[in-house]
Formats: sequence, structure tokens, C-alpha cells
Amino acid sequence: MTIKRQTLSYTAGEDELKGYMAFDDESESARPGVMVIHEWWGLDDYIRTRADKLAELGYTALAIDMYGNGATADSPDEAGGMMNAVLGNMETGTSRLRAAYEVLCAQPVVDETRTAAIGYCFGGAMVLHMARIGMPLKAVVSFHGALGSFHTPRPGEIQSRILVCHGAKDNLVPESDIETFNAEMATAEANVKFESYEGALHGFTNPEATERGQNYGLPLAYDQRADDASWSEMKILFDEVF
Repeated sequence: MTIKRQTLSYTAGEDELKGYMAFDDESESARPGVMVIHEWWGLDDYIRTRADKLAELGYTALAIDMYGNGATADSPDEAGGMMNAVLGNMETGTSRLRAAYEVLCAQPVVDETRTAAIGYCFGGAMVLHMARIGMPLKAVVSFHGALGSFHTPRPGEIQSRILVCHGAKDNLVPESDIETFNAEMATAEANVKFESYEGALHGFTNPEATERGQNYGLPLAYDQRADDASWSEMKILFDEVF
């Protein structure tokens, strides 16, 4: 297996976006495509690593750019500003999600009938949004993502299987949000699996989370047990849908 890695430039309206694609270059066949959506820090090396891991599993992975020009943040204030600019204008956010999906499906190494999306923190909220608006993804996986809704799906509108991987001690996601999410999904008749990992805080998949939490006074921490367990759950789901 030889993993090919490349920057993939694309547009959404007038927005210039820079994604990162990884896939096994030794295989010429089309294979499932998986979008990867970054944390509030932007499309950084951590997210590229996740795309590489998906390529090693045999998928074509596209880490997408939600901020424009591949921008990344160096501090929580900067990250929050970038994230809130998207969340405050979800019409633009949705157009960026759709543009990235179309770019992924257009790749010769992608079977456009077999696609999925995974996301981390902010990205988790984005993949859930993609499911809520009925994008034709086989599955979406949210890792320590926000659960709030920008669109209330009608019964049958959600086409994707949904996996939510949540840290049981994540106090950035209130219990009330979980209850509201579960009720919303029940009304929408969605196929949802909600996994809660005992003792895990927000950011539990990112090895940099503990240091960042300490540096910035944020309730973040890496948890290898939860990281491994959630990745395994994702692989099981993808084996089922693909």
C-alpha cells in the first residue's frame, strides 16, 4: 500500500477552500469516500493524520476546509472566532459542506454511491448537520461533537446511519443537549447509535488535547481508551454500510 497525499483546492461560491486528500495509490478501483471535518482549530496536522488512517483502511479520505484558504487557529480566541463565523452563517457553511461533498464524489478513486463523513468537535456538529439536511451519505460519525441543531429533520429525511461518540465527562456538551438530540432523532426516525465513554472529556481523540487543556485552562484531555474504542466503532459501522 502506498498512500498518496495531496492538497485539493476547490471553491464554494466565491470562497477558495483547500482540502487534503489521501488514498491508496496502488489500487485503481473506486472505493468509498469519507469526508473528514476538522475541530475548531482548522484543518491541521491532526486532521490530516485521521485522513491518512482512513486511507490505510482502504478509503479515499478528504479532509475538508470549513474556514477558507486552509486557515488554522493558534489560540482558543482565534479558533472560536473562526468557528462562530461559520456557525453564525450556516447558509455559507452548508454550501461549503455541499461543495466538498461534490468534490469528493468527482474523484476517480471514489465510488460516489458509497460515501460517509466523520467530524471532530466543531466537525462533529457539521457531520450531524449533513445528516439532518438529508445529504446522501451512508453514515456520519461525530467524535466529541456538539449536538445542537441548525435544521430540524422531518421523519424519513435523514438518509445516513449516525454514530455519536461522546465523552461521559464532556461538560462542554450539556446533558440537556443530549436529551434534546435523542428526542429530535427519535422524531426523525433516524438510525442512531450513541456511545458514551466513561471518564472521557472533550477532545478525547486528539493527543494534543491534554496539553492544550492545561495551557488554556479548558476542560480537554486525550483518552486513549476512548479514542481506540470510538475508532473501532466507526470501523464496524463502515464495514456494515459499505
